[in-house]
Amino acid sequence: MNGFTSRWLYRAGARPGGARLVDRVLAARGIDPAAPDAAAFLDPRLNHLHDPSLMPGVDRAAARLLEALRAGQTIAIYGDYDVDGVTATAILYHMMLALEPGAASRVITYVPHRLEEGYGLNAEAIGELARQGARVIVSVDCGVTAFAPAARARAEGVDLIITDHHNPPAEGEGVPDAYAVVHPRAPGSRYPFADLCGAGVAYKLAWRMATMHERSARLTPALRAMLVDLLAFAALGTIADVVPLVGENRVIARFGLVRVRESPFAGLRALVEASGLDGEKVDTMAVGFRIAPRLNAAGRMGHARDAVELFTTATGERAAQIARELTVQNDARRRVEREILEQACEMAEAAGMTRPDRRAVVLAHENWHPGVVGIVCSKLAERYSRPTILMQRRDGLCSGSGRSVEGFNLHAGLSACAPMLERFGGHDMAAGLHLFEAKLPAFVEAFTAHANGLIDEEMLRPLLRLDCDAALGELTPQAVRELDLLEPFGRDNPRVVLAVRGVRLLERRTFGSGARHLSVLLRAADGGSGWGSVGPVVRAIAWDRADLAPRLTPGMALDVAARPALSHFGGRTTVEPLIVDLRPGREE
Repeated sequence: MNGFTSRWLYRAGARPGGARLVDRVLAARGIDPAAPDAAAFLDPRLNHLHDPSLMPGVDRAAARLLEALRAGQTIAIYGDYDVDGVTATAILYHMMLALEPGAASRVITYVPHRLEEGYGLNAEAIGELARQGARVIVSVDCGVTAFAPAARARAEGVDLIITDHHNPPAEGEGVPDAYAVVHPRAPGSRYPFADLCGAGVAYKLAWRMATMHERSARLTPALRAMLVDLLAFAALGTIADVVPLVGENRVIARFGLVRVRESPFAGLRALVEASGLDGEKVDTMAVGFRIAPRLNAAGRMGHARDAVELFTTATGERAAQIARELTVQNDARRRVEREILEQACEMAEAAGMTRPDRRAVVLAHENWHPGVVGIVCSKLAERYSRPTILMQRRDGLCSGSGRSVEGFNLHAGLSACAPMLERFGGHDMAAGLHLFEAKLPAFVEAFTAHANGLIDEEMLRPLLRLDCDAALGELTPQAVRELDLLEPFGRDNPRVVLAVRGVRLLERRTFGSGARHLSVLLRAADGGSGWGSVGPVVRAIAWDRADLAPRLTPGMALDVAARPALSHFGGRTTVEPLIVDLRPGREE
């Protein structure tokens, strides 16, 4: 919340009156409340998932993996070092062992070291896995642009199966010369849903392996149960990778979240406990702020193979030990993150990168931890409303990450500067890159010029998307419960934000440790019926926004952007909205 500074932009929703509130919100999100799509959105079912055989390359990949399992060949699962890659690795590992329980010693996992090897498939690792006896290597969450590693695999006599979801090569460039490429957006694909994450693609491959193993779409109870349990991993990858939570991703997240706390996998249960979520509801917020950071901490501060072990082979005390170590690493990551954030803000402002005439932040520093800069990028992009790239300078090379803002394609921006880069990869909103330090000044200017040409001045103000207007009297506990049916919330399906206009501020006060939070009492300006059963006055909360208090005067008119929420304090259920933004309202 920026308070009096955000751009308020409505979706397509109606003003108060007429349709019930949840229907207006659905309409604002492009869903016809009267169409079957609305019922499917509010009540997703597992049978809404698409047939995995529609995925390009999946039949050829599944057949080869099943052949390798039956023939006793060694299979290497090559994963990425983030949550998506770790969970995708776990999905294929557990499905392979479910189909061939005696294959535990022949299914090996590999994840590159984030700092020493970098992102994605690399030829050296392919060669090492071949020397270890791997006859099949299956990548997860990486590989769709790995032309050289694919050539190395072929030279080594290894069948490489690539499963990925990142942007494929440009049209006309083809795909790597692999045994199979499983990708929802592969050239010529007719797969109905393009936005699966790496774990989602791995889940489809695991599902297809199961149906081909049984030679039927009807699976044994054990395999059906395994696929349901694996949804927990797929949900973690889907949420952590910030893919759109619509379509299949919504189904995966909805049903996978239910399985997280009750998972049969010891490592996942240990991580839930270490995250302080034992006995609590696990929702997208819990994954995004408590579970995922611990998993990512392994790759950022140590080695992601620990997270892979946690989700594949670890049990008992070993699982608990790894989960505790991930918590320690995450605490260290948070300290480093705060230090980099403060320094990066100072550097960006000193370099003039936050001025209206420079619409990108590109910085490098020798002391920045490359495993943490991506998180700081997100914070700077949000703070300054600019695409942000942060890198570590080391031995003449700059390596780091970038994060974007709505309306600016980061991958396209890097492509426009490709001659200055050693390598890069990613998608519209996030990417990684490497370049020689000598080319950094030219890259800064070229990327900034590209951003300046596409980001107008209005885009530099934070954007707040509103679903629709709502009258105070509409926001009853029942209406809020209906809005909760839109969960799970995430990218392309954010938490509902309503505009409540023409309210009168009766009182404001700060509270909490250090008086950090703001509480306000609001009343409809016309003295109307008020918020549900509360009457004409409602209490609303703005967390960590006590700084707004001096700008609020009792009696002033306000327009309030708020997320509807319920309070159960004292055993009584009332609506207590969470304030997202405020601005002066029109005096009647």
